[in-house]
Formats: sequence, C-alpha cells, structure tokens
Amino acid sequence: MKRRRVIIMGAAGRDFHNFNTVYRDNPQYEVMAFTAAQIPFIEKRLYPPELAGYLYPKGIPIYPESLLEDLVKKHRTDEVVFAYSDVSHTYVMHTASRCLALGVDFILLGTESTMLVSKKPVISVCAVRTGCGKSGITGYIAGTLKMKGIKPVIIRHPMPYCDRLDGRVQRFETPSDITVCTIEEREEFEQHVRSGFTVYAGVDYIEVLKKAELEADMVLWDGGNNDLPFIKPDLEVVVLDPHRPGHELAYHPGETNLRRAGIAVINKTDTAGEKDIKTVEQNIRMLNPGAAIVRTASVISADKPERIEGRKILVVEDGPTLTHGGMPYGAGTIAAKKFGACEVVDPRPYAKGSIKETFRKFGHIGNLLPAMGYSPEQTAELRESIEDTPCDLVLIATPVDLTGLLGLTKETVRVTYRIEETTGESLRKHIEDFLSEV
Repeated sequence: MKRRRVIIMGAAGRDFHNFNTVYRDNPQYEVMAFTAAQIPFIEKRLYPPELAGYLYPKGIPIYPESLLEDLVKKHRTDEVVFAYSDVSHTYVMHTASRCLALGVDFILLGTESTMLVSKKPVISVCAVRTGCGKSGITGYIAGTLKMKGIKPVIIRHPMPYCDRLDGRVQRFETPSDITVCTIEEREEFEQHVRSGFTVYAGVDYIEVLKKAELEADMVLWDGGNNDLPFIKPDLEVVVLDPHRPGHELAYHPGETNLRRAGIAVINKTDTAGEKDIKTVEQNIRMLNPGAAIVRTASVISADKPERIEGRKILVVEDGPTLTHGGMPYGAGTIAAKKFGACEVVDPRPYAKGSIKETFRKFGHIGNLLPAMGYSPEQTAELRESIEDTPCDLVLIATPVDLTGLLGLTKETVRVTYRIEETTGESLRKHIEDFLSEV
C-alpha cells in the first residue's frame, strides 16, 4: 500500500504532538518534513529518530516555513497538516490556498484525534489569544484545589527550546530546576514553581502524562498561545481579553476553545472599558450560550511603585504577548501610567541583533521592549539593548526576574499581577461545584 506523504506545518509544539498521536508508528503515512514558524531558531533541526519511531530511523528534518512550496514539490506530498496556533482565520485560509494551489490536501486535525485520555480528572485552562492571562488563572485554580486538599500537577503546553531528546519529559519542582531554561520557558514555569506546584512539560506528551499522573490527584492543563488542550478535559476553562474585543471570533484555534468552554473567564476587567467587556460577553453568548461567564481582575502592582513617578521609564514586556499575541501594550505599560511615569523611552534605536529584527518583524510593538530570550545569544542581545537604552528606570513586566537573570546594572522595578474575583459569578465557586461532581 502506498503511504501518503505528509508535511506538518508547526512551531515545535502542536506539530510534534500531532505527529506523536496520529502519525508515529502509522504505516499509512510517511511524514517527509516539519516546517517551523513563529519561534526563532527552531528550524534547521531534526526531530530525532528516538522520538520519531521505527518508521523514521534517520529522524525527520525541520525546515523554515518559507520553503513549503519547494518541499511539497520535492517530496511529491499528498497532504499538508496545519499544526500551530494564534493566527487569524484569514492567515489559516491563505495558507490553505498555498497548499490547494499545489494540488495537495490541507488538513486540520480535530480534538478527538489528538487529545490524550487521563486516568485522573483534568481541568484545562486555554485562551482565545496569547496574553489573556492563562497562567494567572491556572495559578488561581491550582490554589483553589490546594485549599481543598487536592494535589494538582500542572502540565504546560510545550516550550520548543530544549533539546528534543533530553526534553522528552521535563519536570520542574524547585527554582533550581528552571535555571537551565530560556526566558520564555521561565515566564511560564517560574511563577507556578515558586507557588509550590510541580510543572511537567516536554515533547512527548504521552510520556509526560504518564509521569504526571503518578503524583497528581488532578491534572491541570496550562495552555500555550490559544492552542487546544493536548489532554481531554473534564472541565474546560477559557480566558478572554477585553483589551482585544472581537479577537475571540477571529483567531485559530481560539474560537474553537471558546465554543468548547464550560467556563469563559473575561480577565483584566479592572483595566478594560465596560463597553469592550460587554462586547466580549455578547460574543461568548453568541458562540457558546451554555458557558458560565466569569469576570476576573488582573491587579497590577509594582515592588517599588514610588520610584516610577516622574521618571523616564524603559518598559520591558512579556515577549510572546507583544509578538504573535499582537498586543501593542502589556502590564508594564499600564503600570507606567498607573504609577505616574513621565515618559516611556523608545528602545528601538538601541536594539541589538535579533532584538532589532523583532521590532522590524512586529512593527506594532512601538516603544516597548519585548523580553525575547529564545537562545543564549538572544538573551545577551536583550541585556545589551536594555543597558544601552538611556532611561532613569527599567520597568520589568515579565514574570521572570530579569534583573538577576541578566545581571542588569540599571535600576529596575518589577511589575507583577494577581488574579482577583470581581462581582458576578465566582470562578472559585464553579471550580468547587466541579469538584463536588468528580
């Protein structure tokens, strides 16, 4: 029987999971290549044979997505699988058109094909866009479970920066466990670990789930971008951002998450306008009238707020939120305004190397510095960009303590946020109701 030739388009996360659950060890298919987008420095690598399985003794190569057409022709491809997240519906269909024009099938794998089934109860926390506040909501739910005497283990959506084989299963329990991680990984792991929760991640989530189940009373899935859960949830919590009203209808697969949600959390209601909150609420009711709707605040604070007033500030924001999340501002911008900074300094003239390229690629960012650190070289360029930007103070609004990590000599203030319940339906009460039923 002729094997169908497949190319999987991804960003070193969902693509590998789709391969592991659908194509690995499946003699009906031959995966010729992965293509990589969104994340710097992930192409020109290999999905190793130890992970790829017996059908791929040489592993599977990873190429830049820009080579898609050439790869389709070279390998006489039958189908292209789209497997990454937080892109507009228009972008998805333009990509489909690229494939259909070449005469190949364009595939989106569904949830039933790719979700793993756990032996333990599962709550998933996903979103409609990057930067809605998933990790804060995950931490809030983890704290609720802990108060009820339930031990949650958090399984985080993959972070594609580790060595593929060494990172097959990753476990983080103490702060020392995350010292080898990139800035992007630390942004997702550090806050959970410092709150006393064990976090699993990796490349092969079949193995990740097996290990996590051994020590968990309940699995808590902490999603990445606006991707779907890798593990079948018993309760799906989906986070929405009223600073981007309408995005819940326009991005893949965030709309799918919203349509599946049991609880829809409108976060950041303390800093968004009521009109925008109402728009998001109306869109939830239009797509998913059965979902419970909860409002939460993402309360921003600073460790030394008095140092901000009247000063020229360099704002360092969470990287993914600004880049493929598309946000023109984040918590640092709100904090600068809240605490009276007189000016937000423009770092673009002082950006180095790949940081300068990030500004070129994402022109909407403006005078904010995304905390990019996908490699040691980029981390060094981030440090140099910060040190060379003339300012009175650096406002660090990423979950990672960049002051110590980068060894900054400039004066810094850290911005943090915490999730708080607001009026209306209670997220804690919904979680408690769910616990009474499992």
